[in-house]
Amino acid sequence: MANIIITGASSGVGFEAVLDLTAKKENNVIALARSADKLRKLHEIATSLNPDGGTLYPAQFDIVNDNYTDSLVPFIASKFEQVDILINNAGVLVNKPFMETTTQDFAQVLQTNLLGHSMMIRHIVPMMKAGAHIVNIGSMGGVQGSSKFSGLSAYSASKGALAILTECLAEEFKPLGISVNCLALGSSQTEMFEQAFPGVQAGTLAFEMGRYIAEFAQTGHKYFNGKVLPVANTTP
Repeated sequence: MANIIITGASSGVGFEAVLDLTAKKENNVIALARSADKLRKLHEIATSLNPDGGTLYPAQFDIVNDNYTDSLVPFIASKFEQVDILINNAGVLVNKPFMETTTQDFAQVLQTNLLGHSMMIRHIVPMMKAGAHIVNIGSMGGVQGSSKFSGLSAYSASKGALAILTECLAEEFKPLGISVNCLALGSSQTEMFEQAFPGVQAGTLAFEMGRYIAEFAQTGHKYFNGKVLPVANTTP
């Protein structure tokens, strides 16, 4: 049995990962997102696809602005005795030339793509035991030496910071027996990708990437710790 928390669960690869995770009867999943309507849709689809599957607890929560201590932590404690897996998938993307990207744009991206995840980790780690796994969802844009795209400076910088945070926390959490890894995703066909790149075909379908994330979250810590792993079918 695994108790799993995933953020950014209302669309894209997060949505698909939840469907894959709940296919297993032994999994209990808390799915967090800002949109209550999209979470209801997720619950309906997950229940219809996996009527005998795992237990899904959708919860509306904003990882940047909402209250962890009085809201999220008590909710998790009411469902789980401990947390086995945390998937930090929530993210935002701003596509603007750097010279038009404001300090507010940078702040918004960094708040969600880095600071929100750091707050999640700080509040969830006390509920974890040895053998637990934290998976940060990064991007190939945040990997040094990879191909870069004009307009994504804020997004790529935030994902690069998340990759370094992953390496730092893997070292800090070694005494606790908690593994921390980062999946640097290549392009996948999601709403966010389509908004950023209208008319462009991504390299991977969202459900394929979601399935990979779900599988890695459950097994990857047996083989990796403190690693930033490229998940892309294109080179570089």
